[in-house]
Amino acid sequence: MHATEREQAIISLLRQHDGFISFRDLEELVDASPATLRRDLHRLAGEGHIDRVRGGARLPGHDPRSRLSDESHIAGTPFSQNVRLMPREKQAIGRVAAELCRDGTSIMIDGGSTTLQMCRHLAGRDLQVFTNSLHIVRALLPRPDIRILVPGGSIFREQDIILSVGGDDTMPRFHAPQFFMGAACVGPQGIMNPDVLVVDAERRLIDRADELIVLVDHTKFDGPSGNVVCGLDEVGIVVTDGGVSGKDVSMLEAAGTRVVVASPGA
Repeated sequence: MHATEREQAIISLLRQHDGFISFRDLEELVDASPATLRRDLHRLAGEGHIDRVRGGARLPGHDPRSRLSDESHIAGTPFSQNVRLMPREKQAIGRVAAELCRDGTSIMIDGGSTTLQMCRHLAGRDLQVFTNSLHIVRALLPRPDIRILVPGGSIFREQDIILSVGGDDTMPRFHAPQFFMGAACVGPQGIMNPDVLVVDAERRLIDRADELIVLVDHTKFDGPSGNVVCGLDEVGIVVTDGGVSGKDVSMLEAAGTRVVVASPGA
């Protein structure tokens, strides 16, 4: 692919991705080396076609913060609907994921209906928990042995999570051995989410953890595609349920990811 073709592809992808695309997504979607892509972005920015931002690029004049209002929302199934899907499987996944926590340490838990199921199993673990989920905060508040930290930002009511669209400025300096995260979809391309704001927030949390643990029920392997949060090779463990197919287990293991299957009622 010639330089002009790559530049046209980058601009086209920006338009398809609501004016912003991460560098990781560009690596997946454009046939070029990372070094070549960086030169392309530098050239496009110098000509005023794009703006370089942390983790990727955006179209000039595109400001994710313009989405913030009392009516603001993020893409994906609202939490109130998602929490009713696959409840037994999610409860089992949450229980097994909680068993992976190390007592007396710090962890990060991303907002989601599956990660929420960890909370009932964290009592007596003497943990410090960083989370962007108000649901998780409310679930952990009655447990005096758990210290809770939250980021600054805006509240998105449909998911009841806090997102900082301005970057790291409002996030505490925090690092943890483990980051527990859900996903809208898991496929050969990696862990995916339909909303670029969520992807950006999850990417920043991944960079602050030693190990990424993804919690997904088996239906997420057949879900719609989305924006890539990370590659499968960045995932240490996937906790799922017994409905997961052998093909999907093989896909994860081929990437070096450990698969833990949770059984309801076990």
